[in-house]
Amino acid sequence: MRDHDTAPRRSGHRLTTRETAEFLGVKPETVYAYVSRGLLSSRREPGGRASTFDAKEVEALARRNRREAAGSPGSGGDLSVRTRITLIEQGRYFYRGADAVELAARHSYEEVAEWLWTGRTSPGAAFRAPGATVEVARRAVDALSEHASPVDRLRVAAVAAAAEDPLRFDLSEEAVLSTARILVPTLVAALPPAGYERKDDGPLAHRLWTRLTGRPADEASLRVLDTALALLADHDLAASTLAVRVAASARAHAYAAVSAGLGVLEGPLHGAASGLAHRMLLDVLDQGTAVPVIAAELRAGRRVPGLGHRLYAGEDPRARALFGLLEELPGAESALLAARDIVTTTARHTPLHANVDLALAVFTASSGMQATAGETIFAVARTAGWIAHALEEYGERPLRMRPSGHYVGPRPPQPLPE
Repeated sequence: MRDHDTAPRRSGHRLTTRETAEFLGVKPETVYAYVSRGLLSSRREPGGRASTFDAKEVEALARRNRREAAGSPGSGGDLSVRTRITLIEQGRYFYRGADAVELAARHSYEEVAEWLWTGRTSPGAAFRAPGATVEVARRAVDALSEHASPVDRLRVAAVAAAAEDPLRFDLSEEAVLSTARILVPTLVAALPPAGYERKDDGPLAHRLWTRLTGRPADEASLRVLDTALALLADHDLAASTLAVRVAASARAHAYAAVSAGLGVLEGPLHGAASGLAHRMLLDVLDQGTAVPVIAAELRAGRRVPGLGHRLYAGEDPRARALFGLLEELPGAESALLAARDIVTTTARHTPLHANVDLALAVFTASSGMQATAGETIFAVARTAGWIAHALEEYGERPLRMRPSGHYVGPRPPQPLPE
């Protein structure tokens, strides 16, 4: 990145992709990733095929990148959090040093959760919740409006389970692990069944399936669901995970920390992405082509859901793993073709790879699930990671997640308001 704040000026203050990349000190594909994340806006000049960028907008992003770099590890800033849980590096991600994709391929979600929590996979790990806890959580969830979202239900279930646990304020590692092994299955058990069956035994993915679709389960589909849960269990300091660590820093109990994560997850910029991709996929299937659907998204000024990821310049490894499994599902063929059409059509404007949200959309759409199913899968899966981060934060100095505000209001003394 250049060491001054003034971008090279062109006529009309528009920069080419090459100039923008040089000024920001990144590769051209990273510039397109910025566009997909909404950090930059591009425009094609009349009669031209290449994208151009507003110089002032590029300058603002450069300043922001420098501020964030000031908080990188070793710089003395406050934006870095030491963690032993997840590393994302060179297009791959690792749980406690082990390749997360390989873990998900070889181990169940419960075993991956145990690995995140303890550093052991515990072969055959199975989570069970006491009947009394499940009953309390179900009554609380059943009292909600029929319009309640899945995350609403999960958050209420977590609060109800906490109220049933008089030992919830015990933050010792053993107690928190016991809470985790009860809370995760309670969240699933509290969800209403999608059909006539409500499975409450067997692997967690089997139980969750009956909350997502009324279709009979088959082994290939259950494998996709279990793998998706494991792949989504953690992803470094996403916004919801940071909220969990802030709550844990204040010594909130594990139920409350997970509730904090669920609250942030419900934001439209975090957990809802798979639902948007699901609806877009259905539109493409309905129209038979992605062209008008993508055109409508771009015309409305929206980013195309399910494409690009700020942490991966190339392919999202979670999407790659899930697409590989989805190709083995006969019922997913049409949705897979639609997803490929979306990627190909969008590449004419911006070359972006499919991310895990698009892979989840293919799975949920081809399995007869609602658009909100991806968000439910994400929330249940990520609970394991949230617990891992809470456990790690309980071992740190209390209230360390307390940044200082940079006051920019009027300087005192000011007259009192009348």
